[in-house]
Amino acid sequence: MEKLKRNEHNLVIYSNCLLKLHSIFLLFSLFVCQASIAANWPQWRGPNRSDVTSEKSGWPKGWPPKRLWKKNVGCGCTSPVLVDGRLYVMGWKGRRSGNNPVGSDTVYCFEAVNGKLLWKRSYRCRYKGRFRTGDTSRYGGSTSTPTLDTASGYLYTLSIDGDLKCWNTKKKGRPVWSINLFRKYKVRQRPKVEAGTRDYGYSCSPVVTGNAVITEVGGNSGLLVAFDKKTGKQLWRSTSKEPSGHNAGPVSLNVQGIRCLASFGIHKLTIVSIEGQKRGKTVAQYPWRTAFSCNIITPAVTGNKVVLSSGHDVRRTALLQVTGDKVRQLWSNRYWSEGCSPVVHKGCIYVVIGRIHCLNLSNGKLKWRGGNFGRDSSCLVTGDDKLLVLGSRDLGLVEASPKRNKYRELTRVRDVIGGTCYPHLALADGILAAKNKEGVVLLLR
Repeated sequence: MEKLKRNEHNLVIYSNCLLKLHSIFLLFSLFVCQASIAANWPQWRGPNRSDVTSEKSGWPKGWPPKRLWKKNVGCGCTSPVLVDGRLYVMGWKGRRSGNNPVGSDTVYCFEAVNGKLLWKRSYRCRYKGRFRTGDTSRYGGSTSTPTLDTASGYLYTLSIDGDLKCWNTKKKGRPVWSINLFRKYKVRQRPKVEAGTRDYGYSCSPVVTGNAVITEVGGNSGLLVAFDKKTGKQLWRSTSKEPSGHNAGPVSLNVQGIRCLASFGIHKLTIVSIEGQKRGKTVAQYPWRTAFSCNIITPAVTGNKVVLSSGHDVRRTALLQVTGDKVRQLWSNRYWSEGCSPVVHKGCIYVVIGRIHCLNLSNGKLKWRGGNFGRDSSCLVTGDDKLLVLGSRDLGLVEASPKRNKYRELTRVRDVIGGTCYPHLALADGILAAKNKEGVVLLLR
């Protein structure tokens, strides 16, 4: 009997040990899974469309980073994405002579570490949108950044002329479905504003959420339209008929428990519900008009607050709070960004317009400014509180600790990449991808 009790006691101990080991294994698996997700850069502005990543900068041992490879993939302001060791990028090639030549958009998949081409897919496409007008010498080619749905392996791209396409990355980019937004929804030229008419074609980067891929369409078809991500079938469209903006796409936010998207059209910021029976309904709006319809900054979101910024004739940055159907301006200041979307990190906002400006999120006051990276710059914040900045041919590493009250540039790599650097940086698995408008892609580690 005593021996039996000892055996039962040992069995209980053994079972408890197994349960603890199982729990540790699950926690470890979850940690690895989350780390893997966080390390990817699957869409415009990274994991959460915020230009903030848990990836470390590698400072100081990893600086200056070494060049892995460089290629020209075709022109356009589209940014690269990095997922599971692969780089996805697109570009336009063809003769640029004539009013609006037809060439080819090409979607590429490379091994990120060595530049080996794994597959590519091309289709005929105009150099500019079919209703292009204004500043036509300053843009052209692939503009929207691809979005990769890591769950399905489907990659979504949008051409400047409205070709929304789905590619299966697990089958070497095999086409899945395709829609041209201009033809399907009879979209017309963007309307004239006070200073004239500007239409730069489609620049929106699609958003994947649940079973839907959502993009700006604009006009009578609805500002936002959601498609089934597997078939391309329309699921819903927004009640807002605001013309689509010239920005890089909507951003997710939560308004009193309702999942929404914030979209920056040419006249206003529009908050659209994306769940339940209210999907597509306008939750709130806030007017914001600039000369030539140049509301081009992607909104930055923190909680139910939205940071907007613009240049041209409305040179300011503002923090807005969305509560129910109300949008209230908490503050506005004279610091602004024209091409680099604001980055929110640990109570600070970073904007770049030549110099980097660090603003206090709570009141908009300037904490510090410094450096000089030109007006066509981009930046991102790393997991070790560093700011990576690309502009004016240089790559800079700047201290982004919220405790700092003055500019501190840790290092700068000169002449990293030339040309116009509207495309934003991408960082994943220790690899940094930079691209310029002319189509040169450079990978560093």
